[in-house]
Amino acid sequence: MIRQESENIQFDCFRGCSVTRSEAGEIQCSYRQGCCKLEVYDTFKGINQEAYSNYFEVRFKNTRKGIYSNGSGQSVKTGDLVIVEATTGHDLGIVTLEGPAVARQMRCRGIDPEKTQIRRIYRKAKQFDIAKWQEAIAREEETMIRAREIAAGLGLEMKIGDVEFQGDGTKAIFYYIADGRVDFRQLIKDFAEEFHIRIEMKQIGARQEAGLIGGLGVCGRELCCANYITEFKSITTAAARVQDLSLNPQKLAGQCGKLKCCLNYEVAAYQDAQSRIPRVVEPLEFEDGQAWLVKTDILKELMYFSYEKGSLADIYPLPASEVREIIMMNRNGQKPESLKGEPEIIAPEFVTAVGDDSISRFDEKRKKGRRNRGRRQKSKK
Repeated sequence: MIRQESENIQFDCFRGCSVTRSEAGEIQCSYRQGCCKLEVYDTFKGINQEAYSNYFEVRFKNTRKGIYSNGSGQSVKTGDLVIVEATTGHDLGIVTLEGPAVARQMRCRGIDPEKTQIRRIYRKAKQFDIAKWQEAIAREEETMIRAREIAAGLGLEMKIGDVEFQGDGTKAIFYYIADGRVDFRQLIKDFAEEFHIRIEMKQIGARQEAGLIGGLGVCGRELCCANYITEFKSITTAAARVQDLSLNPQKLAGQCGKLKCCLNYEVAAYQDAQSRIPRVVEPLEFEDGQAWLVKTDILKELMYFSYEKGSLADIYPLPASEVREIIMMNRNGQKPESLKGEPEIIAPEFVTAVGDDSISRFDEKRKKGRRNRGRRQKSKK
């Protein structure tokens, strides 16, 4: 997303930089930390480590970054715009990490400097490199719209979600979504004739597309896939069942049309709590009758029982540990006295910081006013 704050400054949140134009007409780009999805906090800032002093993390568009070695001989630091080695030609990126933090990123990705061929940083970007890079970025939106028209004209069942131009403007990556296999032979020819660049097609999923486009979720926050998630794990309805959620597709699905990523966040906590909750198949036997399970509060580890099957009128809470003991007593032919002697847990009412106001105070005043009106009318009659 490129947001224009004023006539002289633009914020490119897809690449994490701000673009300004000087009075002489020169384009100036500066790194904006925390403005991009692939941001990593450097806890080792200011610490030198000679073994990894030559390696840097370089970020490109919102979904792509890599580790590069400094072969230029120039002093490179975080925030510098650099020209790096690419498959064909060269690319322009922003240095986002240096020092020991790069070593941790390399270990997380399984990159061994001795076994893996690491691409090089040629030099720092000059003014004409930045100008060419900005010209290529300006073509991305119109290229994506035109590419969609060409794909639709060929009758291909696919959707082009995003386009990323290389820094030298000679190559572009087309990110697309498709359910099945797509024949690109004619499509790539048409793209090459239309845009006069090298073409690379890269398939992505619906979740990755939502991360590219961005947006706000029903929680009011930025989409997790657009904010920090880079590796998408499989999500099933079992995660919703474990948390005792309603299996409503409209509530469980996100903007991508798939199950929400946040369904996996608390699954481990619920599974841990459920491991301590006994499975109740038959009603509990008491001296004054049978008690049926009505509902279970998983995180509080409370189980609610009623003497009437399927009734929510009179329910009595029991801790899961006590329910386990009662089940063992029933198996041994023993019955506790009664469940009615157990105190019922009452949810605390909402109070303000002062503690003397209720959230329903406005409703009570309205009700009293209506009653007083009726009394006044009766007295007048």
